[in-house]
Amino acid sequence: MTLKSLALISCTLSFLTVQPALAATWTVDPAQSTLGFEVQQGSSALTGRFTSWDASIEFDPDAPENADISATIRPASASTGNAQFDGTLPNGDWFDTAAFPDATFTADSVERVEGDSYRANGTLTIKGVSMPLVLDFTLAINGDTATANGVATLNRIEYGLGSGVGTDTVGDAVTVTLNLTATR
Repeated sequence: MTLKSLALISCTLSFLTVQPALAATWTVDPAQSTLGFEVQQGSSALTGRFTSWDASIEFDPDAPENADISATIRPASASTGNAQFDGTLPNGDWFDTAAFPDATFTADSVERVEGDSYRANGTLTIKGVSMPLVLDFTLAINGDTATANGVATLNRIEYGLGSGVGTDTVGDAVTVTLNLTATR
């Protein structure tokens, strides 16, 4: 073996060992996925979901730090099953969907917490207000199908959601839930 051959093999091996993990592109199945929310209303919990949203996901569970995750939510699609509450959500005091048709989440970093548990630290923007948000989620991958279940908590007052409604009527803490199925 010549010195030139050894150098070529050495360069090839070092190139292969320093390559970052390639994240897979995941496509969300909207028929099998939900984005929900829950807030205290009076003495009971009011639950709902957004029926129109999409996500862009580049993720490798072995290299979560290379993830590229974002979502666009259309607040006008919020539905609780309570006609009175649903009728107020698009209005200016709540989501103001005429002026702000989209809300967005962009992950700034993703880390493995342990096992199949991860944490995405990102920015959630609602009504033009951007705030940090932590999304904790579990991930199970079976072949080319991934299932993620996540939860995040936000303060509705900080986003100007229902600012005219006291926290004794509607709580300030909103729990957001994600149950997602995606394929690569």
